[in-house]
Amino acid sequence: MGRILEAYAGEYASGKSENAVNRSLNLLQEGRKVRLVDLDIVEPFYTLRPLKKFLEQVGINVLGWETVETIGLGEAGIPLKAEMTTAFNFKGDVIIDLGYGVNGRNILNLITGSFQERREKIHLNLVINITRPLTSSFSLLVSYITEFGEVDGLINNTHLGEETTIELIQEGAMLVTQVARELGIRVVATTVLRPYAEEIGEFDLMGNKVWPLDRYMPYAMW
Repeated sequence: MGRILEAYAGEYASGKSENAVNRSLNLLQEGRKVRLVDLDIVEPFYTLRPLKKFLEQVGINVLGWETVETIGLGEAGIPLKAEMTTAFNFKGDVIIDLGYGVNGRNILNLITGSFQERREKIHLNLVINITRPLTSSFSLLVSYITEFGEVDGLINNTHLGEETTIELIQEGAMLVTQVARELGIRVVATTVLRPYAEEIGEFDLMGNKVWPLDRYMPYAMW
């Protein structure tokens, strides 16, 4: 198997960062060499920086958000570490946590210019939480994805904090799967906290794989 190159994007509070962290740790447990890149500079107060020490101690290479260099998107620059523009110059898997919305997609474009010459595929997964206003119905979700642009997969990560229920998760699975079929996009998985995953089983009611998540992002607020 070649190296894995994935980016995780989604609306605010969709769970994209939790998915990116869990994916990185799962790959590490498989014995793979992993770099995790924090490109969530759209919401800079909720970053991977507080987790950086822990992630590096367990063996993940982390490029974290810092206000060090200003690389512009138009006249108003964005704070981006210079080495992030060459994030893919790493001999191993690269997982990217993007900022939310279309702005996150634009930030990804900044670091993929010369990379395209390698003809490697970056798989862009859009994480969906149907309790968020912009992705709460079929029509809204279709519009959101259409505006966002081409994606490779959808992840149902529907939750409502402590008020999450199995029924809500399955409702998210139904809606995300319906939209995926409409747009011709594959559903990568339904991702849920481990206790819910144990209750739901290996597949959700739409036949999508269920991936358990462990919580790390509550420790990433600074």
